[in-house]
Amino acid sequence: MDKLQNKAGIKTEETKIFNEVHVEPQKGLKEQDKIKKLPGQPPVKFSQYGGYVTVDKSAGRALYYYFAEAVKYKDTKPLLLWLNGGPGCSSLAYGAMEELGPFRVYSDGKTLYKNPYAWNSVANVLFLESPAGVGFSYSNTTSDYANSGDQRTASDNYVFLVNWLERFPEYKTREFYISGESYAGHYVPQLAHQILQGNKNANRTIINLKGIMIGNAVINDETDQKGMYEYFWTHALTSDEAYYLIKKYCDFSSNANSQSSQCIQGANEANIDTSSLDIYNIYGPLCFSSNLTDPPKKASVMNFDPCSDNYVYAYLNHPDVQKALHANVTKLSFDWEPCSNVITAWSDSPSTILPLLKEAMANGIRVWVYSGDIDGRVPVTSTRSSLNTLRLPVNTSWYPWFVNNEVGGYTFAYKGDLTFATVRGAGHEVPSFQPLRALILIQHFLSGKNLPNS
Repeated sequence: MDKLQNKAGIKTEETKIFNEVHVEPQKGLKEQDKIKKLPGQPPVKFSQYGGYVTVDKSAGRALYYYFAEAVKYKDTKPLLLWLNGGPGCSSLAYGAMEELGPFRVYSDGKTLYKNPYAWNSVANVLFLESPAGVGFSYSNTTSDYANSGDQRTASDNYVFLVNWLERFPEYKTREFYISGESYAGHYVPQLAHQILQGNKNANRTIINLKGIMIGNAVINDETDQKGMYEYFWTHALTSDEAYYLIKKYCDFSSNANSQSSQCIQGANEANIDTSSLDIYNIYGPLCFSSNLTDPPKKASVMNFDPCSDNYVYAYLNHPDVQKALHANVTKLSFDWEPCSNVITAWSDSPSTILPLLKEAMANGIRVWVYSGDIDGRVPVTSTRSSLNTLRLPVNTSWYPWFVNNEVGGYTFAYKGDLTFATVRGAGHEVPSFQPLRALILIQHFLSGKNLPNS
């Protein structure tokens, strides 16, 4: 990392600099970003915004955001950033439209219905599409798409935040939290690291980071891989023989150059046929039709529709929707995609993120890690094994937590303010499959309270 300037800020006529982060003029842009109403949207009592923040002026690199202010008490509720993973998948498509955002898309692909378990009931929620090339985010320097990676993503996300807070100055001192899932297990701790370094080098609080929360998260390659095959075996998705070969012959460490033929044989036998089973929700139904329906089917937030990807794809590719969102300013000649098809390479991805979790804890940052327990892609066995490698003493012993007199999952806490929680009956995208339990989870994370034990 480049050495940062230990200065509070240098003003010029056009730009302010915080630790070498250029803050472009933001006057009037908040008002321009306000979304009057999305096509097919039911009435709401909160404000929403969408637009671009430039993160590299010379390259023409800009990140798209969607922001839903809290339904009530927006002036006192915290600011929460949500990041989807991939790498290369859209926080607007998944986080906002299928998981924790205020709306879901009907099966006609053109109208919306309310999500009563949206996270903007407990926070002001900011969704960011990153890096450039994901969703509506873009770069005018096409070589950027071949040079994406963890380090630049973290740097761009930090530049985005500093500039966004200049555009929305009322949130500058607000308690700030970061959450995300899957490969955001890299994005979230890396951004937290950037924020801590920025605050330290400025010798003041630029961003008031209080906590991070990651779900079904990629955090430690060796144990993530081992845990996945263990999950397949313990959930009757693979044979004893295949699992034996994997346990005996596979080396998942970062210094393994190649695998034996026995390991490859076991892995080939154990790998899931995703055409007949959803690896992200092993007990969930599949989508067998990509057709939209007019009129729309009856919808329920509590019963996630496996064809939701198709509805969101149609909705976000509608010109009127893009106009209302203040998106697609580059007038793309190809369809918007939920996961990027323009990012052609990923230049850096460390094998473990665990040191950054320890760094966050050492700096008084609340850390929560959660797992939907029917996800086979980054399963609960992976996450538990990964966290166990930290060898932290337990502060609160394992116990069931409850929602409406039912077990919502299980949880325990390590000393140092790291909480682990499972969400019963949830797949990879926890708020999609268990929206109420996910809302209880985020409520308690933000308040710093233990999950309810009765």
